[in-house]
Amino acid sequence: MLRQKLNEALKAAMRAKDERRVSTTRLILAALKDRDIAARGDGRPDGITDDEILVLLQMMVRQRRESIELYEKGGRSELADQEREEIAIIEEYLPRQLSENEVADAAKQLVAEVGAKGIKDMGKVMAQLKARYAGQLDLAKASAIVKNILGAAA
Repeated sequence: MLRQKLNEALKAAMRAKDERRVSTTRLILAALKDRDIAARGDGRPDGITDDEILVLLQMMVRQRRESIELYEKGGRSELADQEREEIAIIEEYLPRQLSENEVADAAKQLVAEVGAKGIKDMGKVMAQLKARYAGQLDLAKASAIVKNILGAAA
């Protein structure tokens, strides 16, 4: 279970006195706790699922990549480097990411399975992609690929 793995990683980082890993893991756990509290309010006493944790981690990586761009534009390379270190730590908990070609192949297969004929069927395809490849793809990039495939099919 991913939640347990994160808690164990925090303890190991504290023992190793790895400050960057401790702070990054604490950020992950704090975000996870916030999502758990919200989930409990929605009637889910166990909090969020592992798939939802993977989505949270992907969002954290995406936020840091955006921050890197801004820091580099602002000439703050030390802060950009710090964000890169955090990304490396967060990505340790994510499964291997699918390449663009793998996403395109999966999307083409799902378009055929779902019987999607055009852009109006994009939601069906994206729902299947998200369900089958949770945590393995960037949904924004996958959305663009699916849109392109469905646009060509129309």
